[in-house]
Amino acid sequence: MHSRNRKLFWVGVEEKLDGIGVFVAEKWVDSVVNVERHSKRVLILRKILDNGLLTVLTVYAPHSGKPKEEKESFWNEVFHLVSGIPQDEMVVLAGDMNGHVASSIAGYDEMHGGFRYGNRNADGSRILEFANWLNLVICNTLFMNQESQLVTYAAGTVKSMLDYIIVRQEDKAKVRNVRVIPNEECVPNINC
Repeated sequence: MHSRNRKLFWVGVEEKLDGIGVFVAEKWVDSVVNVERHSKRVLILRKILDNGLLTVLTVYAPHSGKPKEEKESFWNEVFHLVSGIPQDEMVVLAGDMNGHVASSIAGYDEMHGGFRYGNRNADGSRILEFANWLNLVICNTLFMNQESQLVTYAAGTVKSMLDYIIVRQEDKAKVRNVRVIPNEECVPNINC
């Protein structure tokens, strides 16, 4: 699927109500060397960089109303996949992780940059623990941005930051900023 000089790599169910994808700018499509569709919740894309490989894991975590077992299965899968990526590859874990990492950074100083939105919930603590186990950093928390550039989900008066970009600690200096482009949707939300 092509849209605005981009190619969409997507995985999901036939009804297209669940799934994930990643848009790649057309100028970089030829440098994509591998796409692995692990499940309707995890897609891995590998792209050649000047000095090695970039591995992008795009994810869609079970939301807060899902059973604990489903969440554990998801995070175990992602843990296994990320920990299996060689250290010489740059890793970007991105997507809807359905948790709020905000609030105090106490105990999470290495993986949380201190800039935040909203209040932490149990699923946000799980994301921080995941980042801690794998020596990752949540890039959304590294930069001070306006609220409109932090909110990744808004419906009426409800606003939250559920989508994150996470990299290995040694790669955080390569990230210049993470911000939402207000009112920009690649694919409209489907309420189901």
